[in-house]
Amino acid sequence: MANETVNYIALAIPAFFLLIGIELLVGRLRKTPLYRFNDAVTNLNCGIGQQVIGVFIKTLNLLLYIYIYEHYRWFDIPATWWVWLLLFVGVDFFYYWFHRLAHEISVLWGSHVVHHQSEEYNLTVALRQAWFQSIFSSFFYLPLALIGFDPAAFVTINSFQTLYQFWIHTKAIGKLPFWFEYIFNTPSHHRVHHGVNPIYIDRNHGGTLIIFDRWFGTFQAEREEVIFGITSQPRSWNPLWLNIDYWATMFRNMYRADNWSDRWHIFTNTPDWKPAAWNKQATAPEAITPKNFIKYDTHLPQSLNYYILLQHLLTLTATTLFMFYYEGLPLLPRVLAASFVLLTLINVGALLETRPWVWFAELLRLLATAVLSIVLFAAQPTYTILAIIYTLISALWLWREWKMTRIA
Repeated sequence: MANETVNYIALAIPAFFLLIGIELLVGRLRKTPLYRFNDAVTNLNCGIGQQVIGVFIKTLNLLLYIYIYEHYRWFDIPATWWVWLLLFVGVDFFYYWFHRLAHEISVLWGSHVVHHQSEEYNLTVALRQAWFQSIFSSFFYLPLALIGFDPAAFVTINSFQTLYQFWIHTKAIGKLPFWFEYIFNTPSHHRVHHGVNPIYIDRNHGGTLIIFDRWFGTFQAEREEVIFGITSQPRSWNPLWLNIDYWATMFRNMYRADNWSDRWHIFTNTPDWKPAAWNKQATAPEAITPKNFIKYDTHLPQSLNYYILLQHLLTLTATTLFMFYYEGLPLLPRVLAASFVLLTLINVGALLETRPWVWFAELLRLLATAVLSIVLFAAQPTYTILAIIYTLISALWLWREWKMTRIA
């Protein structure tokens, strides 16, 4: 059953970057800055990591769905157009409840928060996905397997529901016709969802449809200027840290708590819940407004930005190839390839922050690139030579950037 599915997300990658290019052009023409380099690279790095790790997680998730479908389904549902329509509504319904609870339950928020950390709002934010979210979200869809919806059909609908949400991550599109805004999720509705303005927090959780928010009382129309991000920003470009920061804080708070009741509430209550004793000691946070909200930023030499862009683009290309061909790879090469990509993402994040240790770590990564290329392409000397040339150029470029950083 799993072999019958198509990786629509991988097929859509060229369209993603075409639309990102169009959005960049629109921003230039309107003289409205929609992107920051460090933020956009981090968004894409989070997405790359999610896809690489997701190769392993999604396989397990699909196997669980298939197992329940084959052994415990209630009905044998025929493949008709109305079944596909019903499945579409069902996928969106269960997505709504996962998404809503991921904002209302602390441990689930830890699996989703990465998507909200960007303080910009553009199409790269759509690709900024948490690495471990699907471990939690997959359980919400299991009732569909129990009812009897075919796994291949579920994967297809779920993929298109995810693809739909790409285009709504933009400030370049205003409000759409009333009838469309009433039924479907739109850029205006989703800007609200990403806002930290008090009236916008925990609103508009829909995926493709907005009707569940209207029905269950979580809808909010866009009214005032949206401030994007989260109320407690981790202030980092490192995708690994961005994925574990909230959980690290949550477990530290659980350790600090005086009793098991408080620890349980920290784990399961809303993300802003604190024990009563802590609330008495803390001062009320200042309401976030456009005037007092300061975005996290770092400034690098232009040449270092170009180095980061080169490594990022090569990693993006390698990840795309990995997504298309991973099913034909044995387990060990899959793990090695995924580990190498994740190491690159961590180094790129550390370069954006100019961490002292990153120069040595990046040099080791470049040497590993050369060694792996010699081993993998032993029968294809052209590829080996190209990889060695790339490694030498990158190493010399890295050395120059390190020297400039020391002088500065």
